[in-house]
Amino acid sequence: MEEYNYKMIIAYDGTQYSGWQIQPNGIAIQQKIEETLKIVLRHPTSLIGSGRTDAGVHALGQVANFKTSLPIGPRRFLHSLNGILPRDIRIHSLEKVPLNFHARYSAKGKIYHYYLHLKPTLNPFNRLYSLHVSEKIDSHSLKEAAQLFIGTHDFTAFANEAHSGVAAHDPIRTLQRLDVVPTEEGLCLEFEAEGFLYKMVRNITGTLLEIACNKRSISSIPEIFASKDRRCAGKSAPPHALFLMKVIY
Repeated sequence: MEEYNYKMIIAYDGTQYSGWQIQPNGIAIQQKIEETLKIVLRHPTSLIGSGRTDAGVHALGQVANFKTSLPIGPRRFLHSLNGILPRDIRIHSLEKVPLNFHARYSAKGKIYHYYLHLKPTLNPFNRLYSLHVSEKIDSHSLKEAAQLFIGTHDFTAFANEAHSGVAAHDPIRTLQRLDVVPTEEGLCLEFEAEGFLYKMVRNITGTLLEIACNKRSISSIPEIFASKDRRCAGKSAPPHALFLMKVIY
């Protein structure tokens, strides 16, 4: 029997979910899409994601793939899926790909954005999608500190669960870009790398905010890297302002 492989690009508001990956203690985005696939395809289907996003984290460009023995008309199938899925999850596109395509292992890089709201009064329409920083921020120090994270480093000190899983075997990552980009209401931190450790983006962001608020010196960054100790880095920034923007293949 012939098998087909399909690639999805997915957007979701992670506010009400326990994250991407299926787990016993909450409702996951992967779970909702697999349930919908089962209804439309009429058989159980496993969905492979490019990687997990944590509870409360959003995505505009999450990628996943699934295999089925049924040929699919992408346009009609996409309409059916989005008609059943909750309104806070949408499939942007669906396309047939080679059988060897794997959403996780075929990925060459990812781009994340973290949004900072710096105006005195929080825009209520963005309260779920940006971090309101009430303290005065030194944007020059923030940009200068951000440059120290670019390149290839051992990011153990910026990873939760650093001594288990992937981080324990290979904590070396290459951060290709960490741009500090002005927005209408503050700043966006744009991260691009081949891969990230667990909570690495949020832990770097928390450390940068401490520097920008003059609670930590820029000179402490090399010391944090050298320590390989999560306790030496800043507090993890909350998840609701983080977006997975794009997975690069």
